[in-house]
Amino acid sequence: MSWVALVVSGVLEAVWATALDKSEGFSKPSPSVVFLVALVASMGGLAYAMRDLPVGTAYAVWVGIGAVLTVVYAMATGDEPASLLKAAFLVMIIGGVVGLKLAH
Repeated sequence: MSWVALVVSGVLEAVWATALDKSEGFSKPSPSVVFLVALVASMGGLAYAMRDLPVGTAYAVWVGIGAVLTVVYAMATGDEPASLLKAAFLVMIIGGVVGLKLAH
């Protein structure tokens, strides 16, 4: 269950990071509320997962999932240019996250 909570929390990290950008410095109410709710849920899930998982593993997986999804979403929406080099490095991050899961 800790791994499920950790993955969901990683997804929520991408949600709050994207909402933070869309809030334009907290000047837009809707993305600001999404940011706050997703941030609290993401941190709560991370804290829950860390009850059973080592802090280093949990944090690295959480950040890795959040970072990859944030970049992929930005590239998919055209907010950030896509390239094969970026895709290759994102695959490396995913490989690291999977490796941490397998090593646990």
